[in-house]
Amino acid sequence: MKREVTRVTKVTSTTGTTPRLRPKMPMTPITTNTITTRVTTTETRHEHHPSQRPARRRAGLVGAATAPLARAQDAHDHSQHARPAQPAATAPAPAAAEAPRARRGTASGPGSVYTPNGWSLPSRMVDGVREFHLVAEEIEHEFGPGSRIKAWGYNGTTPGPTLEAIEGERVRIYVTNRLKEGTSVHWHGLLLPSGMDGVKGLTQPPIAPGETYVYEFTLRQHGTHMYHPHADEMVQLAMGMMGLFIIHPRGPEEEPVDRDYAMLLHNWAVHPGTYVPDPSVMQDFDVWTLNSKAFPATEPLVARSGERVRIRIGNLSMWNHPMHLHGVQFAVTGGDGGRWPRAQWRNEVTEIVGVGQMRDFEFIAVPGDWAFHCHMAHHTMGPMGHDIPNTLGVDQSGVEQRIQRILPGFMAMGEHGMAEHQDHVDMGHMPGPENTLAMAAGRGPFGNIGMGGMFTVVKVRDDIAPGDYRDPGWYRHPPGELTRRVSSDPSFGQPVRRGQVASAGSDALPTPRRDGGHHNH
Repeated sequence: MKREVTRVTKVTSTTGTTPRLRPKMPMTPITTNTITTRVTTTETRHEHHPSQRPARRRAGLVGAATAPLARAQDAHDHSQHARPAQPAATAPAPAAAEAPRARRGTASGPGSVYTPNGWSLPSRMVDGVREFHLVAEEIEHEFGPGSRIKAWGYNGTTPGPTLEAIEGERVRIYVTNRLKEGTSVHWHGLLLPSGMDGVKGLTQPPIAPGETYVYEFTLRQHGTHMYHPHADEMVQLAMGMMGLFIIHPRGPEEEPVDRDYAMLLHNWAVHPGTYVPDPSVMQDFDVWTLNSKAFPATEPLVARSGERVRIRIGNLSMWNHPMHLHGVQFAVTGGDGGRWPRAQWRNEVTEIVGVGQMRDFEFIAVPGDWAFHCHMAHHTMGPMGHDIPNTLGVDQSGVEQRIQRILPGFMAMGEHGMAEHQDHVDMGHMPGPENTLAMAAGRGPFGNIGMGGMFTVVKVRDDIAPGDYRDPGWYRHPPGELTRRVSSDPSFGQPVRRGQVASAGSDALPTPRRDGGHHNH
């Protein structure tokens, strides 16, 4: 059977060290029997027009060994949001860069998905094919203030930029490898030719350091999908190599959404005082993240009252996550197979997103500040040692310093509970280990929230303009809609109680009565 392979020219000059690639025009169409094609690179480059360079994040961060730390790398690219709507554009000319378009309320297409703490990769149309360029490289990444690592990602960030395209389009994706080991890219859940599936050794050779490969296929579906390596994946996933691939339907959706969010769940093992994730730790991770950020560094999800909101979630961590949203019953409307028929939608308040799965949640926004988080209690916390007992009720005065002589990262839990731990950290009485997040550091309008990790806030207001994603601040509760204190007396009222209350200094646990009696009533 005849195979047709994309031919890409090698471009050289006498300056620089970074390979820049220019496809031969026009490019040969690829049949269903296409294979992944390697693009030969050299140690020199030719300076093309900026629209032909691989797109990177503003304040783009290249390899950690060659670029200084840049805090600006983690700011979301808001260039496509909070703008007035523009007239519909005509079809782009060949090789013209296509910028993400302004949000138009119920619009669906490239530029309409918002990736909190992330961004969407600009594409360009070349002879009717939508082109992207991904660069796998070592980067600097911050989970939140006080914890930075050397990670691996795409185009300067982890997760890598979100790819957005339209069902039925043909896409061409260049992948340049700036890592020091071979890699590949698997397009998770996509229907495509075997030779484009991105499994090193099975469907393609590895993309060696310095090489660029091109993947090209026609999109035969719509929905929420991901991309990640299938090459040394235990290490490369643990180091942060992942991204979202959103395919919009060709026609209008039956129930269009007003706000379309997308996020990836992940977890990381970063030992106290270290700066590189440990890929050998598979489950007892200490940093749990939404789009590689831990609360309070997670960006809030903003909406206007009455808007239809979709949250697309992919899980590339090593644990299943029961994701819980306060304030509404959301409909689970889709998964790895795209948006489901309306008859298959089901209402939930908590939905497990398994390892390697995608789930879409949709709801009508109601005013307030609503928590959105994993319901695994230790997943909404920062680093802690799960194999060290939490000695409730034990006075640990002076013990912590002695233990730290042999376990430098040890921090004693509170005598009366873990909430006091955050208070001590905030007051500077208990400094944490180097480069380690506090277990809980988020503050709200009423004090410490007491959660961290895989947690964020859905902020809904009546006066937010369509397409405005700025943080509106904390919610102002209408009169009569805020819980309040009615007494400071622990003996207040006459509540019905059973069992034996533990006395001070007693080792006995309360024993509830189970005889069904109504004594002392």
